[in-house]
Amino acid sequence: MTQAKSKTPTRSFTAAGTAGRLVAMTLLAVSPAAAQTPRAVATFGDWGVFEKVTGDDKICFAATEAKSKQPSNVKHGDIFFLVATWKSGAAINQPSLMTGYNLRAAPEPKLRVGSDSWELYASENEAFVESDADERRLVTAMRRGATMRVSAMSERGTATSYAISLSGVTAALRRVEEACR
Repeated sequence: MTQAKSKTPTRSFTAAGTAGRLVAMTLLAVSPAAAQTPRAVATFGDWGVFEKVTGDDKICFAATEAKSKQPSNVKHGDIFFLVATWKSGAAINQPSLMTGYNLRAAPEPKLRVGSDSWELYASENEAFVESDADERRLVTAMRRGATMRVSAMSERGTATSYAISLSGVTAALRRVEEACR
């Protein structure tokens, strides 16, 4: 499938703090010997695009930080939403939520874009969509939507919710696809 080349963003990645947290977060997912620091590639709206090499594979991902965190009187840590693609094809447009705390498995974290909703499965401080078909449906909804809402329960029993901007996600995902062809 041929896609039109996305425009190079006119502004640089200005959220250095976010980039640093993303670097730390993504390094936790790979053994130190195989990990390379993710490289910021571009910014589109509220989404950044990153690349990292892990062993013989390359992972390209779009990521953003939650715009609002509720309740406001608790420490949430860093809350990110990512969509990752592996050059090897191990995963394509795999969405995930990463939180600054461990999640309870039940009730399942829930995600909503417009009137569409998904239940996620939790694993420590991450949550994922269960099936490939639901992943594709979610990414399609993200491309059409303006805001994504996520609700989850912390391991300690605190109900949390987040608003995640979808501004720039379509261009970011195009760039991810280009980077991991």
